[in-house]
Amino acid sequence: MIIDKDTIFHDVLMKPILDGGDRLCILSAYATSAMAFRHLETIREWKRPLLLDLVIGMTPFDGISLTNHRGFQKLVTDDFAGTFQCSYVHRPPSIHSKLYIWLREGEPFRAFAGSANYTQQAFGQQRELVVSCDPVDSFDYFDSIVPETIYCDHNDAEHLVQVYNDKEILRRQEMAKASEEAELQQTLVGLEELAGLPRRCVSFLANDGELPQTSGLNWGQREGREPNQAYIKLPASIYHGDFFPPVAVHFTVLTDDRKVMICTRAQQNGKAIHTPHNNSEIGVYFRRRLGVPLDDAVTRQDLENYGRSDVCFYKIDDETYFMDFRNAV
Repeated sequence: MIIDKDTIFHDVLMKPILDGGDRLCILSAYATSAMAFRHLETIREWKRPLLLDLVIGMTPFDGISLTNHRGFQKLVTDDFAGTFQCSYVHRPPSIHSKLYIWLREGEPFRAFAGSANYTQQAFGQQRELVVSCDPVDSFDYFDSIVPETIYCDHNDAEHLVQVYNDKEILRRQEMAKASEEAELQQTLVGLEELAGLPRRCVSFLANDGELPQTSGLNWGQREGREPNQAYIKLPASIYHGDFFPPVAVHFTVLTDDRKVMICTRAQQNGKAIHTPHNNSEIGVYFRRRLGVPLDDAVTRQDLENYGRSDVCFYKIDDETYFMDFRNAV
């Protein structure tokens, strides 16, 4: 029986690799893309070949958030193509099981079942219980579910599974794309919808009112670095609080223009938000929003031309955030 929150990630999701595990099949009632990213990054660091096959079971009843849906699609098609598959159960009844089956050369050899969903909350932050179970029976059960699933990147996925917008704001954004005037109106409506969520805004400017030229958005503007590398520096009032997850815990950020980034806190005391898969990802994103050519430094004038010098985060849950960098000018 595994109950130690400090070892459950290693014992259930990593250790069987050392015994030759080359495929992990997961059936989980709920899952997050941030958890998948963390897990896949750890596997890559171990430099062991592994196919991770995730099936999410409660989607017929609960659907899936747009943030996680886009996050899973990005992992499947871009970040971990060929090593990660994600499917949703689309036929009722929903499946509330949590099952982890390891295969070696096509044969199931270890399996775990218990209370732990495939989320970072379950694997390291709260008390869960997982026990060993019969790997062959477990894989047969997993295999029997597969015909009732659809890949997250399949064209019909969004027709068969309800992809809901966090706090309904993103649906409103979609409807408001018809014109700039409508978009501005939608923005105002969207902000009202977000009003009930915890919110923190972070300035890109330093205490002297200037934009740092070798840190923050310009972290890569130093000799020997990729010039688009960037991070968002958090003030002490935020990084000493619990608005964002602890250091090294990954979280998914959905932006107001429907991009998805997997982020984490890094540096001393977790004072910076990074995109750990690629430190340039966040820098490229803001340069494109600001109209700054890639590889160029971002200036305070660029922010003024855009119309704002800060970015706001809304906390949807412990692994999911909405980032607002909309320009109202």
